[in-house]
Amino acid sequence: MKVYTRTGDKGNTSLYDGTRVPKDSARVESYGTLDELNSQLGLARSLIADENISRIIFRVQRELFDVAGELATSDPEEFPEKISEAEVEQLESDIDSFLDSMNKKEKSRFIVPGSSQASAALHVARTICRRAERRTITLTGEAEIREIILKYINRLSDLIYTLARYTEVKLDYVEFEKEE
Repeated sequence: MKVYTRTGDKGNTSLYDGTRVPKDSARVESYGTLDELNSQLGLARSLIADENISRIIFRVQRELFDVAGELATSDPEEFPEKISEAEVEQLESDIDSFLDSMNKKEKSRFIVPGSSQASAALHVARTICRRAERRTITLTGEAEIREIILKYINRLSDLIYTLARYTEVKLDYVEFEKEE
């Protein structure tokens, strides 16, 4: 297999179903940002010693291939592996589990992110996930996207945020001073 095909040299690419689109289309932006997120999660996973968190991130990375694959298909019915409500419920269960282990003060205040390499990598992943959500919302203005896709990406950003907070080794709180 060759890595280069020369078919994208003029700024177009093929979707999963063979449809040719510009490389800067909303569709390519949405699944491309999920690809970036997947890579960032891989970096984060490489920095995390906690096996449970590592397993969760690995599972999410695999699920992101399904989400991105569906977004890379002009007809979602053509893509064979789709996420469902079960994956969203699993994300929610993971979030609840980690939040239950943190005290109320830890989860209700803004912090300066990055007191460890693992938490910093997760915070970068969180911001990429939120960008992926914005790009996918843009795509919904042009194409029919299953609602579960947006729900999954939204919940995933919540999970990544929760894992980032959980892996902080020191919580540097942001104090807002109100002018009177």
